[in-house]
Amino acid sequence: MNSRFAAGIVGGLAAGVVFGIMMQMMTAPTPDGGRMPMINMVGMIVGSPTAGVGWLYHLFNSAVIGVIFVWALGARSYTYGTGLGWGAAYGFVWWILGALILMPVFLGMPAFAPLMMPEMRMVAMGSLIGHLIYGLILGAVYVAMTRRAPARVP
Repeated sequence: MNSRFAAGIVGGLAAGVVFGIMMQMMTAPTPDGGRMPMINMVGMIVGSPTAGVGWLYHLFNSAVIGVIFVWALGARSYTYGTGLGWGAAYGFVWWILGALILMPVFLGMPAFAPLMMPEMRMVAMGSLIGHLIYGLILGAVYVAMTRRAPARVP
């Protein structure tokens, strides 16, 4: 396996664990008036509103999204500054694509529903922070794993 793509997978998984812990702590309102951890809502996408399935699906997506980062932005992420910058931008894009479009649609709601529903706006903002943190960690881990040490002059 290409070491750059391996770095994307490792970075995606490391970032996914941190974001997953955040989603384990954040709750969202349910249609019946209760509350559910966000990681359980992730599991609902594949038909099982459980934390275990939510974690498995989330970490799988985290690894895939890490590989897509390498393909799309890896060549531009060669210093910690560029890795963090592109990582944050990438996290923001995935917040829009994943949290605001795909997840609501997969759960039977309209796109951008988290921003249109007053009771979900705080969840959407927590998700934005989580996606930005995901991107920052992904970018930093990717750079750390692919950066070449400077050549030593004897």
